[in-house]
Amino acid sequence: MAEQKVTIKDVAREAGVSISTVSNALNGVEVLRPETKRHILEVAERMNYVPNLNGRNLKSQFTKVIGLFLTSIKGTYYNVLVDSIYQECREYGYELNIFVSERAENMMANILGKRVDGAIILNQHIGDRETLLFEKTQIPVVFIDRKQQGEKIASVIFDSYREGEMVAEYLLELGHRTFAYVSGVQENYDNIKRLEGFRAGLLQAGKSLPEDCILYGAFEKEMAYRSTKEFIKHFRELQCPLPEAVFAANDVSAIGVMEALMDSGIQVPGQVSVVGCDDIEIAQLVRPSLTTVRTSFEKQGTRAVRHLMGLIAGGQTGCIEVLQGKIVPRESTCERIV
Repeated sequence: MAEQKVTIKDVAREAGVSISTVSNALNGVEVLRPETKRHILEVAERMNYVPNLNGRNLKSQFTKVIGLFLTSIKGTYYNVLVDSIYQECREYGYELNIFVSERAENMMANILGKRVDGAIILNQHIGDRETLLFEKTQIPVVFIDRKQQGEKIASVIFDSYREGEMVAEYLLELGHRTFAYVSGVQENYDNIKRLEGFRAGLLQAGKSLPEDCILYGAFEKEMAYRSTKEFIKHFRELQCPLPEAVFAANDVSAIGVMEALMDSGIQVPGQVSVVGCDDIEIAQLVRPSLTTVRTSFEKQGTRAVRHLMGLIAGGQTGCIEVLQGKIVPRESTCERIV
């Protein structure tokens, strides 16, 4: 016997409030006290309530819409990624809706309410709690910012740990002995794994990455530039030599690092080698051209859509696909002459 579907009336009765109050809580309408809203959402989750925002039975229908859930659309990575996802959606006859938000409840209302047939997620505000709901409700989801796997959950990620290791090995082969790292957004999966891999690669050769040689770049040129300028000033005040090589978590911040070094009278790569990550188009156009790790935004977006379509159609179960990168040597690095 099929399990009876939980309705909004059931949630209202269980929570001891009106139907309109439940509706306001589920749709993020800011008219409720925080404790009331929290209570209603907890009741709805406990009862496995799935709101039908389109007012129709979508179990036998498709919206022909994919949702892409982001926290930002700034920069080359997002531009290329979004376009590759959109173009692949078109191949399947799907539209793409883009949601840029930090509010998990609003994003979940769109996903669980079946306004989209499936979701591609690059958004740290959708966490473990929300992922458990995806598993319970069997909503097709593909993550591109973390490893997750379930019957209807897949991931398409870069091998960021190995990328960090490769950069360490490459710089060590060039004879560099001291190092710095310019981080991206602190909680970002790729940033965390690149740093872990970079440290591990250095450690294998008996080298270390001091905490005061980790700069905050936020994946942004301007932030990386300012952090590097402050870093240079600090080392000059201490009358200490700068690290011989810098690995930045992405190309945009690596370019900011190079500009800060050169504006401070420091030669790149004569005095400091710089490596980025991603191989965006401008990496080969700047001077000196940027040594980097080639990832593939286009492939990540394309593969994410293909996996999601397989989950929606029911012919595929969730898996984790890891995309490999490779070093692209250019002018921003050189052999260290002792």
